Amino acid sequence: MSRRATIRTEHDDADVLARALSPDNTDEMTTTVERDRSDATGDDDHAAAVVTRIDRETTSGLRATVDDYVVNLEVAIDIVEQGRPGQRDEPTDTGPVSDTDSDSEHDTTQ
Repeated sequence: MSRRATIRTEHDDADVLARALSPDNTDEMTTTVERDRSDATGDDDHAAAVVTRIDRETTSGLRATVDDYVVNLEVAIDIVEQGRPGQRDEPTDTGPVSDTDSDSEHDTTQ
């Protein structure tokens, strides 16, 4: 007897999220993107769902795979959301900034 789980995650960037998750899929997992019938055109302006189906022989194996997948999903969501254009108006770290000329531009040894 096989154990199964289906995890459905609605997200504005479902295609990107599915591509980020798929390299971690095992042979027992499939990840697809499902859209509502009203969004059959594939218009990216509508939310879609990433659907991952997991099929394992044991309950403990299913639990471990689902646990790993959820951790990967959280990381992938964070990365996809950080990569959205216009998310940050200002950089978070510009490094050291100075309005004065650096010492390397002036030769003080003559």
